[in-house]
Amino acid sequence: VQLVESGGGLVQAGGSLRLSCTASGDIANIYAIGWDRQPPGKERELVANVDRANVDNTYYVDFVKGRFSTSRDVATNTWFLQMNQLEPEDTAVYYCYANYQVGSQYARSSGQGTQVTVRP
Repeated sequence: VQLVESGGGLVQAGGSLRLSCTASGDIANIYAIGWDRQPPGKERELVANVDRANVDNTYYVDFVKGRFSTSRDVATNTWFLQMNQLEPEDTAVYYCYANYQVGSQYARSSGQGTQVTVRP
């Protein structure tokens, strides 16, 4: 599975951005897709995880609940992370990932990362 991300940028606090993550390759075996982020000088942290078998069970970490949401364009195998009411604390490099199964093995692919900068 290969992932290509886009959509990062610079925005004022309170603004919005939408990140895209387009998957190719062994897409049928993806069972979860989501986003991590790495703020400057900090560890990578989970932002959202979409269970492909039950999209109603999408997990959002507390600090983005009510502000971030996910969606998908089936035709282009693209998942989106809509980020609203952005705060300076949301500044980070955002990485999409896909968890997939190949036979009895489990694997993860990550995108190249996209920078999101939120100015006060």
